[in-house]
Amino acid sequence: MTVKQAEPEQLFEPTRRSATATPRARFWLRFRRHKMAMASMIFLAIVALLALAAPYVTQHPPEKIHSGLTRAAPSAEHILGGDVAGRDVWSRVVYGGRVSLSVGLVAVSISILIALILGSLSGYYGGAVDMAIMRVTDVMMVFPLLILIMTVVSVLGPSIYNVMAVIGLLGWPTSARLVRGQILSVREWDFVMAARCLGVQDRNIMFKHILPHVLAPLLVAATFGVASAILTEAGLSFLGLGVLPPTPSWGNMLNGAQSIYILERHWWIWVPPGMAILLTVLAINFMGDGLRDAFDPRMSLD
Repeated sequence: MTVKQAEPEQLFEPTRRSATATPRARFWLRFRRHKMAMASMIFLAIVALLALAAPYVTQHPPEKIHSGLTRAAPSAEHILGGDVAGRDVWSRVVYGGRVSLSVGLVAVSISILIALILGSLSGYYGGAVDMAIMRVTDVMMVFPLLILIMTVVSVLGPSIYNVMAVIGLLGWPTSARLVRGQILSVREWDFVMAARCLGVQDRNIMFKHILPHVLAPLLVAATFGVASAILTEAGLSFLGLGVLPPTPSWGNMLNGAQSIYILERHWWIWVPPGMAILLTVLAINFMGDGLRDAFDPRMSLD
């Protein structure tokens, strides 16, 4: 019995493909191999499209109270039934996606911007600047984040804008330490030292040579941060400290689940928003795993 031997060109084909592919192509090849990340990206795209097209995929305004719809079971006209106030649950789930996703994206944008500024200054300049920024970061990390957010929101008052601002302004310490660690490593690389020897200004070294190497891990951290922000908003709204009714959010829709009677007999009031939170957060976390693998140059393209 003879064994067919592979041609030399076939043996070296993966190596040639990885050598000739552009960085963007290599990133996409690594990301595409992560099946759960691909499925999660499709799911999140559907959720985002539903949120954007909410007026076109719902028949009833989310704040409108319908007579006879109080705790009504799902039907042909109201596919997810009515809540305790007589509002259409499907409309509130779709419109609630707008609020929850907006809180996650805006809050993380604020925290990442702060982390990028403080972490860059701390890691690049070091010395007294690093000492001052890192001690403030350590103090911020001492306090439990959720308790601190609840305290500040209770003082400012519950609203969607306060929730966005508070989560963003208090959620930066972990990302700032990540940025600092990356810059401490990159600033010692040969091309940075060469730029310093050529007299390139610190600003240009930071923006053109160092920050591009920090954005990849920071993007992964931001992805996980969006999931955490959505969960934080849901918890605050569930407790009455976040987005207040009649504005729908997935968190305040779960507020009705505090009743045993609702939990046992009216599942359509709390299961849809709960599943929306669960699936969205899982999808974002799988996306983060896929991005982390895609940005890792050690991952093979085979």
